[in-house]
Amino acid sequence: MSDEAVDESQYSAKSIKALKGLDAVRMRPAMYIGSTGSLGLHHLVYEVVDNSIDEALAGYCTRIEVTIHKDASVSCLDDGRGIPVDYHEGEKMSALQLVLTTLHAGGKFDNDSYKISGGLHGVGVSCVNALSLYLEAEVYRNNKTYYMKFNYGEPEKDVEETGVSTHTGTKIHFLPDPTIFETTEFSFDILSKRLRELAFLNKGVHIIITDERTEGKTHDFCYPGGLISFIKFLDEGKTTLNEEPVCFHQQRENIDIEVVMQYNDSYMENIFSFANNINTIDGGTHLAGFKRGLTRAITTYIESYHLLKNNNTIELKGEDLREGLTAIISIKLPNPQFEGQTKTKLGNTEVTAIVENALVDILGTYLAENPAIAKKVVDKCVNSAIAREAARKARQLARRKTLMDGGGLPGKLADCQEREPEKCELFLVEGDSAGGSAKMGRDRTFQAIMPLRGKILNVEKARIDKLLEHEVIQDMVQALGTGFGNSEDEDGFSADKVRYHKIIIMTDADVDGSHIRTLLLTFFFRYMTALIEKGYVYIAQPPLYRIKAGKEEKYLFADEQKDALVVEWKDKKNVTVQRYKGLGEMNPDQLASTTMMPESRTLLQVKLEDGIEADKVFTMLMGENVEARRKFIEENYDKVKDLDI
Repeated sequence: MSDEAVDESQYSAKSIKALKGLDAVRMRPAMYIGSTGSLGLHHLVYEVVDNSIDEALAGYCTRIEVTIHKDASVSCLDDGRGIPVDYHEGEKMSALQLVLTTLHAGGKFDNDSYKISGGLHGVGVSCVNALSLYLEAEVYRNNKTYYMKFNYGEPEKDVEETGVSTHTGTKIHFLPDPTIFETTEFSFDILSKRLRELAFLNKGVHIIITDERTEGKTHDFCYPGGLISFIKFLDEGKTTLNEEPVCFHQQRENIDIEVVMQYNDSYMENIFSFANNINTIDGGTHLAGFKRGLTRAITTYIESYHLLKNNNTIELKGEDLREGLTAIISIKLPNPQFEGQTKTKLGNTEVTAIVENALVDILGTYLAENPAIAKKVVDKCVNSAIAREAARKARQLARRKTLMDGGGLPGKLADCQEREPEKCELFLVEGDSAGGSAKMGRDRTFQAIMPLRGKILNVEKARIDKLLEHEVIQDMVQALGTGFGNSEDEDGFSADKVRYHKIIIMTDADVDGSHIRTLLLTFFFRYMTALIEKGYVYIAQPPLYRIKAGKEEKYLFADEQKDALVVEWKDKKNVTVQRYKGLGEMNPDQLASTTMMPESRTLLQVKLEDGIEADKVFTMLMGENVEARRKFIEENYDKVKDLDI
């Protein structure tokens, strides 16, 4: 090796930094909370609430209150035992300061204070502290009240006794640091979704969320029925095959397993999995065990009773057995192994077989003891398999048709020149007339136009094979490039294949336009949910009015704007007000300047903040239950604005 001097500006001992305390969290927040966007922001609240839930699991907490304050701060108050405040000899600080300022510090590692916990990484509330402008902790225990404040994760001073208390518990109040997060605006709906889940999962625990930014905005969650209440909530408005859900709760090999399941007449599976109260949205070994157990139980029952003797050419797959199934799998285990700090997937390998065997035993017995319900379930599975095979043939036919036509894109599509999806936009336009105006007014460099003739199929009431026979849906799927169908299929749906990162629904500002927009949103929600989750779906906002006085003109998007401008222009001559009923009434340059060009248009991004509530709304508005829809209309008719008669 040469003895020549090393250029220390490249890499040397001086390049190595040892981050102290919570500095690492502030420098790399996404490593600890997933992201610095909305997801990470709301994760802060979950970390605090999960500590209160752990107290509930230990049998000490019955009430949790979450408040979004007017200054965008959040507080969480519980009636648990209260975080310890006594002096920790080993770390030379109070236990409260230790918990709030030290990673991997807490009472969840000794298996004594908490037998079951979702916060086993031990970095939760200390991360919240590190990523906040300030955090205040108020503890009620020993008949006293204790207080401690932190700024940017650093304590102002030692914990101090501030008064007396007749109850026990902890209150954490924090304000996220706006220099770290892309947004500090908490969503009441996103937080409500998580808190509602926790109330279902923790039978009898009272969870209240209040939004002080809007007067009277509060939710009060408490479900003594637990998961049975949860599944009835999920299936509200649907026709169920088994009126009472299949449910079991047992312990196997030190793992607490609770499963509730119910079949309905829809065509979608709706399965939720939880581990130690954490919503494992990416599944994991417990979900894999549930699916394998379900498949084994039903196929064993079918074989035992020779139920496919008249359909012996049918091959049932797992997806067929889960069509129309709503299920909740909740397990609690002492040492969960989650993949990633945000805990979206369970990795304990031993769990798969344990859950699978439990489900085979319980569901097998249930089917044998309830032959009438079992027959309905088997018939639904068989019909699903028939429809799946028809859908496969329809996809093959569509591909052959495309190849014979000489290309992979539908003829109605006026594509753009750009090929990088993140730069491309696709306008789904109502009608050929508006489509023609859009084609002439677009910037063909990055804007593609797809005219839609008539109303698409209501996918809420149709099986997948019927969808694939529908010409408009075929054309849309080809234009998007995502494929279509179950992800298990070789040519199934994949959001990563999408050809446009802006899919813009552009319909008329009338009742028919609203209906077409709703049908399209139903399609995207039911069959291409990932496009919504990735933020690729938008709604165009064409103007409602054009007001002109001489050479001066303005385009307006609401009645209030129009009324105000009419008053403002009352002294001008020859004022004319034009109400646009359809996109086709605008010439190409008007449509482009008001609705299509990025520098002058307004787009509404479609977001999925509460998938459970969205599912209930689509089921009620677009499904078969007429009575539920009538009730909704009767209760909400007075909230409708700008309805064309």
